[in-house]
Amino acid sequence: MLKKYLRKYIHILLKNNCKRAFYALLAIILLSTACFNANAQADAYNRYIKQYKDIAIKHQKKYGIPASITLAQGLLESSAGSSRLAREANNHFGIKCGSGWKGKTIKHKAERGKECFRKYKNAEESYEDHSRFLKRDRYKPLFKLKTSDYKGWARTLRKCGYATDKKYPDKLISLIERYKLYQYDGGKLDKNRTEYKNGREVHKLGKMKYVTACAGDTYESLAKELGIKKKKLLSFNDAENDAAIDEGDRIFITKKEKKFPGKEKTCIVEGNETLHDISQRYGIQLKSLLKMNKLKDSDTIKTGDILKIR
Repeated sequence: MLKKYLRKYIHILLKNNCKRAFYALLAIILLSTACFNANAQADAYNRYIKQYKDIAIKHQKKYGIPASITLAQGLLESSAGSSRLAREANNHFGIKCGSGWKGKTIKHKAERGKECFRKYKNAEESYEDHSRFLKRDRYKPLFKLKTSDYKGWARTLRKCGYATDKKYPDKLISLIERYKLYQYDGGKLDKNRTEYKNGREVHKLGKMKYVTACAGDTYESLAKELGIKKKKLLSFNDAENDAAIDEGDRIFITKKEKKFPGKEKTCIVEGNETLHDISQRYGIQLKSLLKMNKLKDSDTIKTGDILKIR
């Protein structure tokens, strides 16, 4: 619709020979597009950092590689997780097969045509392999540097032959400083979240664990991704076999409790919430919620109703 009106407006301007107005409008459109693209990229990069920073911090403690360097390399090599290698092979660092690789592989276009690259089960496995890759003798000079010296690490990576691009160190340093990745080199993990296999955030409600559904998620895809049997995942969430999932839904990956673990004793039904929605919001087994409120499966609730949750 917007394009339709823009075309119409441009046509009127040209018809009336309003060249200055036309070029001004064109400049506004181009500038708006550039700003939109820049913001979209920043959002994607920030999501990537949030998703994988804890893995990078853990690997700094385990292998001595600065978390900022690991994150910057991941961002650069995988285009913040959007590259084909990252999407189809969970390969976030562009590591090629090599003679010693015995795992799965994927063919991907590189400088010398299609080449063999490593394929991983999940992103965390890719991060693990990347850390081990840098522990080879070739990269020994890196580990003489302090983990706080991200500039030294970036430059020495290229000197050791990790990349042929002369601007590779500058690209890493730019990413580290733009997104303040150096703040993660202090080694402080976020205590309020953890990572579950492929980097998806796992939240906690009391002792229960859950993930937030993304667009396109199904119980089958989540079960496969998280390594949980679909039948068990359905059971954890009081869901039927053909149950649909909406973006933003709370999906439990551990068994729900018989009562809400927080201080609240009751809740007020909001919007078009169902009994199942309430059970998911407060992490209560549906049968326990029904029993507490002397309700049946067939009973309905309405906005403003007060329910016991413990």
